[in-house]
This record gives sequence, structure tokens and C-alpha cells, in this order.
Amino acid sequence: MTDNMIANKLNGLKMIVFDFDGVFTDNKVYLSEEGIESVRCDRSDGMGIEMLRKSSDIALVVLSKEKNMVVQKRCDKLKLECYHSVEDKPTALKKLVEKKSIDIEQVAYVGNDLNDVECMQMVGFAVCPKDAYSCAAEVADLILSRNGGDGAVRELCDLILDERM
Repeated sequence: MTDNMIANKLNGLKMIVFDFDGVFTDNKVYLSEEGIESVRCDRSDGMGIEMLRKSSDIALVVLSKEKNMVVQKRCDKLKLECYHSVEDKPTALKKLVEKKSIDIEQVAYVGNDLNDVECMQMVGFAVCPKDAYSCAAEVADLILSRNGGDGAVRELCDLILDERM
């Protein structure tokens, strides 16, 4: 995709759907002695989400297969619409787009792994972090220069904001 095509896609977005693990996180899980899981997120991603929310009307949604409540807690903090424990992401994405009456071509999907590929192929603009698995990178229209959990979300937000100014 050329720079002009990417710019046009960024300008036309009405919704961004993010996977959580490997996008907002470094795809690692920390486990305490008590069996409590935690993850590492980048605070700059939260700032990017906040700036994008204030400067645009783009719907921001997390769609995750992860069952752990850490996904919901982080989304609550960032004021993101969140669907977790989703087994069939493509069907959930289709329903979400229909519910919001948005053209699928005006949707970006940010994913990093095999269970994101079908969703990435469905939307108008597929994005992945630098460290995404090759299956996701191969279908991405844009591969970010930052890794998941290390500012990839912020990078995308900044690209959109820069393009719209």
C-alpha cells in the first residue's frame, strides 16, 4: 500500500478494533504464586487513545479472546468499549460493524496473531505491531515500527492525528 493509500485509509476511519494481547501488551503474562495473572502495558498507548478520543469521532473497541478480567480492567481505565472472552472474532466483528452501522471499509483492525488474521482480512485497513507473527504481518496493510505493549497503539493514534491535522 502506498503512502497516499495509507493516508486515505487513516483519514476515512470510523472505527478501530484492537486485539488486546500482543497489541496493548508485550504478549507476556506474569503469574503470581497465588495464580493471579497480570500483563505489561505501555502508558503511552493510553495517552494516544485519550488524544484520539478527544480529537476524533472514531469508535475505539477492543475485541479479545482472552478470558482474564485484566482486559476489561484496562479497557475500563482507558474508556474503551470492550468485548473479551470472544471465541469467534470474525462473527463478533461483523455484528459490531452492523450494530454501529459502519462500512467495513472504514474499519481498521489491529492484530498480531493467527486468531486475528480473518478479521484483518475483513476490514478496510489491517494493522499490526512490528513484532506480530508472520501470519498477521503478511495480511497487514501497515506494519507499525513499535512492538505490541511498547507504544504500537500510540504510534497508530499519532499517525491518525498527524494525518488529520
